[in-house]
Amino acid sequence: MRRSELEHAIRAACDVAGTTEVTIIGSQAILGQFPDAPGELRKSREVDVFSTTSPAAQELIDGVLGELSQFDQTHGFYVPGVGPETAILPAGWEGRLVPVRNENTRFCTGWCLEVHDLAASKLAAHREKDIAFVAALVGHQMVQADTLTGRIEALPLDRGRRDLIHRTVAAFRDQ
Repeated sequence: MRRSELEHAIRAACDVAGTTEVTIIGSQAILGQFPDAPGELRKSREVDVFSTTSPAAQELIDGVLGELSQFDQTHGFYVPGVGPETAILPAGWEGRLVPVRNENTRFCTGWCLEVHDLAASKLAAHREKDIAFVAALVGHQMVQADTLTGRIEALPLDRGRRDLIHRTVAAFRDQ
């Protein structure tokens, strides 16, 4: 995925939802903060979004822009409409969102997760692809260890799960 495709996804999701703002919570939120992120971080064909102003719009977005839609077939990527509960996010994430708003988004705003919030969320999901994504962030020095540690501590998880996540991150550093 390229930054221009993220901008297209923002524009399309806002058009479908009848709003001027959406929030991007999936891996391609990385393009908000790092428009030229390394290719291994841009492999996904999906831009997970939810409407900031109309939570009910997720089904509409998913129906029109989701996987196997005409949009997907035409553009080679898709925009699933999700809810904010789809991701486990650290406390305070809303105040750290990175805006993407320009002519290419028709001045609609895509609020992208900040890189440390994105990494913590991916680690909380603890799927193989998410762990690999965060390992790449660490490998490319796109996250700061102290900040990531703080975001992991701010996840709404029990101590055991947070400890598992800390051990996962420590393993990245040992490689």
